[in-house]
Amino acid sequence: MTNRFIFAALTLAAVAGAALPAAAQQAQPLGGPVIPGVCLLSREAVFANAAAGKAASARLQELAAMAQTEIETERQPLETQLRALEGQPDNAARRQRAEALAGQWQALQQKAAHANQEVEATRLKAMERIANEAQPAIAQVYAAKACGLLLDRNSALGGNFANDLTAEVVQLLDSRLSTITFERERLPQVAAQPAR
Repeated sequence: MTNRFIFAALTLAAVAGAALPAAAQQAQPLGGPVIPGVCLLSREAVFANAAAGKAASARLQELAAMAQTEIETERQPLETQLRALEGQPDNAARRQRAEALAGQWQALQQKAAHANQEVEATRLKAMERIANEAQPAIAQVYAAKACGLLLDRNSALGGNFANDLTAEVVQLLDSRLSTITFERERLPQVAAQPAR
């Protein structure tokens, strides 16, 4: 898998909730009576629709693109050198150069994997911060609606969604946290294992 696909997959995973409309993520209302005390919430929709969630998704895309650019800057010259090596006659000098380039390629793959881990760690930390900020909003709306049970809206197959707290939680969260800023997490480098 190339580095481009690794970062594309990471970016897609980071913003998957934001890419889908909230209506597509929720079960279809079938009607029926409102069940007093039973409330619904979609945490994914909160993250996707809250201003802080949108800001986090945009920042994660920026960080993933920056990490991708770092890798591409090193990858392109390596590929050029590898292509140039293909046309050379097979001799000891060529084999030695090929081994050196293979080592550089492996190091670059490890660097890409490490950058991928850092962006993922950044995503998790940002989502944790938003979740921590959302919890008091959830508790406040839950109490205001006199809920006795809170269910994941995305698990419901259908029913009456009159007690869906999601939109109100998003509104309250937006009033408390309108944006979020962060830098890429830096993880310690793990020493490369020698090839066997």
